[in-house]
Amino acid sequence: MSEPREPEPHDPRDPQPPDGSTAPDGADDSHAPPGRHGARGVQRPPMGARSGWRTFRHTPFFPATVLALIVAAAAGLFASSYIYAMADPTPRTIPAAVVERPAGERSARAFIDGLEKALGSSLKVHRYRTFAQAEDAVDDQKVFAVLRADARDRVELNLASAAGASVAEVLQQTAPKVGKEVGVSVTVKDLKPLGRGDPRGLTIFYMTLAADVIGFIGAIQLTLNVPELTPVARISFITAYALIGGFIIAAMVGWFLQAVHLPFVHSWTILALTMFTSGMVFVMFNALIGRWAMIPTWLLMVLLGNPSSGGAVSWPLLPSALGAVGRWLPPGASVNAQHTAVYFAGHEHALPYLVLAAWALAGMGVFLALDHRRQAAER
Repeated sequence: MSEPREPEPHDPRDPQPPDGSTAPDGADDSHAPPGRHGARGVQRPPMGARSGWRTFRHTPFFPATVLALIVAAAAGLFASSYIYAMADPTPRTIPAAVVERPAGERSARAFIDGLEKALGSSLKVHRYRTFAQAEDAVDDQKVFAVLRADARDRVELNLASAAGASVAEVLQQTAPKVGKEVGVSVTVKDLKPLGRGDPRGLTIFYMTLAADVIGFIGAIQLTLNVPELTPVARISFITAYALIGGFIIAAMVGWFLQAVHLPFVHSWTILALTMFTSGMVFVMFNALIGRWAMIPTWLLMVLLGNPSSGGAVSWPLLPSALGAVGRWLPPGASVNAQHTAVYFAGHEHALPYLVLAAWALAGMGVFLALDHRRQAAER
């Protein structure tokens, strides 16, 4: 007859005693601390709205919800910004040249007063002694029209559609009516007409819009799809697609569609610089705020920059704040540079190029500096 076996010593870490009882020493797990089931430590589902919110924030649904709300808001802002700037352009202050002729001063004054009353705005009058001086002012884009009158109650209004198609359209529609009201004969001419393929003067705006938007979309795609690129490599690829994209835009507009006669190399350079600058704006914001960089980039380049650029509606017809800020943003600088290169060759200004260069260098500098700091912190 075999001897009875000694019971195996019980391991205190084992919640189930060897004799099959439910708890050691007769303990009842109904008295276990809240939130735990017996000694096994099984977590109960969190209860309450606060716990539910904390759980939700750590699921993929939270960023998806935030993105959905941002996209919905962006749709409304996009429509609102363009409607606010472009749907009902209203004259504010229109720079105009007046050729001094003592004999025609009365007619000129009566016409200007009537024009200001009809437009509900004021003409910022620049006086010149000769018509040639006034034409130079048009070429320098200091004025949008030239007015001269004679002693026989005749007024000649010389517009510059290339300087601002929307301004020229408003003046052309209003001037004859004002002439009848004040008793002067008005003749309207166009000193700087637009090209046949661009009767509304929108081609340059669309060229710039394409360069702006594709410029930062390219940078977004490089960031998402090739994240292992070094900063120098990323800047190099942005430079490459800016040069190629600028060439294709200029070729399509100038050679294929023949919408505008472009000074090809000059226009190509402006478009490439615009695309590069747009890409640098995105990488700057990406270095600063990471995955949300699309939001300030879109706000700056599309919602604010393009409506205020003066490409679709000339700045004298824009709301005052937009008219003032537009030329200091990349889209406005690009429109100004391209506009002058196409229609006012030989009268270029440095400011648009300096603005584009400043944004590009600032964006690249912030991007490289923050990346260098990040790498130093990881060492």
